[in-house]
Amino acid sequence: MKIRNLYFYSQVLRSLLHIRPIGKAIDRCRAAGDDENERAEILKAAKWWGTWLTGKFGADIRAEGLERIPDGPVLFVSNHQAYGDIFVFLAVLTEKQTGFVAKKQLGEIPLFGKWIYRIRSVFITQNDPRAAVETFKVGEDYLRRGFSLVIFPEGTRNLSDGMASFKKGSLRLALRTGVPVVPVTIRGSWHLFEEQGYVRPHAVDFYVHPPIETANLTKEEAAELSDRVEGIVRGKLDEWNSHEDFAEGAR
Repeated sequence: MKIRNLYFYSQVLRSLLHIRPIGKAIDRCRAAGDDENERAEILKAAKWWGTWLTGKFGADIRAEGLERIPDGPVLFVSNHQAYGDIFVFLAVLTEKQTGFVAKKQLGEIPLFGKWIYRIRSVFITQNDPRAAVETFKVGEDYLRRGFSLVIFPEGTRNLSDGMASFKKGSLRLALRTGVPVVPVTIRGSWHLFEEQGYVRPHAVDFYVHPPIETANLTKEEAAELSDRVEGIVRGKLDEWNSHEDFAEGAR
């Protein structure tokens, strides 16, 4: 198993070396304050990176509903099964630059963390409300400037085909900026690595729900938004899990 994992980690490093020239272009755009071209360069790197790594994972991604994603910045809100969710998002969203709201520890991984930061992600320090407020301010700035973000409101990987409750306040980024919320349901990603502790092929379902506009919500609607989105995401997961054939999804 260790040999299998060493091979995969070597592919991760190889992928980062391949996109290093694009990383320099991203940094030049950021230094110049050129958000539009920065988003284009991030998307170029992310598409290649996500496609490469999900291919190495052996992820057979079955995506639906991509045509529902609106133009402009959005906040994608998804359940979180595994580390591979990040790469699945990057592989699937070939027309939309996106960063992530992620744990601070993810940003501390050598090389990998630098790249997650480079694609306009923000890092949450858990159990530190004051730091979380500052982090969310950065995320709000990104959204207002046209950068999209993904947030996993469960707060951690579920490591199963189930789903935990969303943490309250996690959709504040959308409510304070007025960007649309796009619910996403993922299933199967934890089978790729976490289930057995080594990389193995498996099917991954990725479903994009209709967007929810947040700009003109009433106070009551805003207060209920997190529960509403959780119900949408969970409903699709429950529907999928009611079909017993998914266990045969490995290729």
